[in-house]
Amino acid sequence: MFLQNVKITNFKNIENAELIFSEKLNCFTGNNGSGKTNLLDALHYLSFTKSYFNTSDSLSVKHNETFFVIQGEFIRNEKTENIYCAYEKDKKKTVKRNDKIYKRFSEHIGLLPIVTVSPSDAILVTGTGEERRKYIDSVISQYDKEYLYELIKYNKILSQRNRLLKNYLTSRYFDADTISVYNEQLSKSGLKIHKKRKSFITDLIPIFNEYYETVSGKNETVSIEYVSHLNENNFLELLHQTIEKDKISGYTGKGIHRDDLALNINNFQLKKAGSQGQQKTFLIALKFSQFQFIKNVSKVNPLLLLDDIFDKFDAQRVSEIIKLTNNNFGQIFLTDTNPERVKKILTGKNQNFKLFHTENGSFSEIY
Repeated sequence: MFLQNVKITNFKNIENAELIFSEKLNCFTGNNGSGKTNLLDALHYLSFTKSYFNTSDSLSVKHNETFFVIQGEFIRNEKTENIYCAYEKDKKKTVKRNDKIYKRFSEHIGLLPIVTVSPSDAILVTGTGEERRKYIDSVISQYDKEYLYELIKYNKILSQRNRLLKNYLTSRYFDADTISVYNEQLSKSGLKIHKKRKSFITDLIPIFNEYYETVSGKNETVSIEYVSHLNENNFLELLHQTIEKDKISGYTGKGIHRDDLALNINNFQLKKAGSQGQQKTFLIALKFSQFQFIKNVSKVNPLLLLDDIFDKFDAQRVSEIIKLTNNNFGQIFLTDTNPERVKKILTGKNQNFKLFHTENGSFSEIY
């Protein structure tokens, strides 16, 4: 799969842009704030119908404008896919595939897989379990529609159960029959989600270990562990056992909505023991293994978006990353503030590439 061209109007600081891409490597250089990352975010929007940074649609509209439009023409399995995303303030956004409007945006997820590597990914290490759950959900949802639908269902039931618990705090009336129904529904969806998450992590780990060894030079021992209340407990029984605590707190304390990933280096928490370079290597290996996993499952080459990833890396690790992108991936979009570093990346490549300069939301092709 690859993206042939894109047209962008009023998305963040990009007023108007029409770009035709190489099927292999596309590099964008320019100062911070010039629009490089916004371009990658627009490509992510075409795949997920939302910003990579969870920016609201209203905040993604260019200042002093009322709407944005992003259009992309993809080639997937030798067929053209025209994707149109538009948002106008105070109106519903529109997403079309080949001129047909989606009734539910979730129907679009997975059609055009994309893997993004960004400095903002550091939150996977430094942030809460919620960030790591979002990561798991975003990956599995790209190749498993049933998972996405079960996740939506689970979150809806969880919200309803929590609402009942909060009402108890104020009214002191406990609706045991309705809670029992919610417990059954949560347990059913939760077990399906847990099974798929556990299978995903189990399959991802060996791919991740291989990538990490390659990028790091085999100097460290790393591990990923799936942490869940359901690993050793029956979910339905757990909900019954903890109901008194839930009534006191006003929310559901146990379940797959509290799942997490333990990220370790040399048998210590990566968050505490890993240097910035080690954390970044860990994240890149995690994203590269995600790419390979999606490719293996979906039989489609995702787009790879690399946003300013080379800072804080020594020359050896940069070299290994470049080798990997040369050999293992399809279409790549890469940004960097350092034009000389990009020239070195492009030197000697036996493949098609395009080089763009970015300034104030405008793009000029220079090679």
